[in-house]
Amino acid sequence: MLHEVSGDILLTNAQVIAHGVAPNDPFHQGLALQLREQWPALYKDFRHYCQTQHPKAGSLWTWMGASGKRIVCLFTQDGAYEHGAKPGKASVHHVGHALRELHKLAVDEGFTSIAVPRLATGVGGLDWQDVQPLIAQHLGSLDLPVVVYTTYHAGQTAKEPI
Repeated sequence: MLHEVSGDILLTNAQVIAHGVAPNDPFHQGLALQLREQWPALYKDFRHYCQTQHPKAGSLWTWMGASGKRIVCLFTQDGAYEHGAKPGKASVHHVGHALRELHKLAVDEGFTSIAVPRLATGVGGLDWQDVQPLIAQHLGSLDLPVVVYTTYHAGQTAKEPI
């Protein structure tokens, strides 16, 4: 069940926040930076995972904080494995694969709700008209609220169906 809202995704009541990143992403901008600032351990664990596992675009990685909030990093962009290299742009192909993995994880883990931003449309460089149908295709059939934050308003709590 998809629900589009406006507000600050960091204030979500959803059990899980999913966002798009690249393997070895520096979390220097956008939602990734906000997540890094709110949960420094998330970024430390993410870096360790990327350095030891070398994840591929189209996969995902999950993290849970002491509060019980789960963060799912969807690898929507090509990684930056060379020293000083910047992550590549996102691709519709990678977003689709990562969302398919998120659907499977949500079912396997029994998620109760998920919040996602406009995946891969900021730093990733994709057009929302290309990404929105993928979210509907891969997450729309889940029997749980999927809250899609289509417009960001800092510090504003969205009207979520949770």
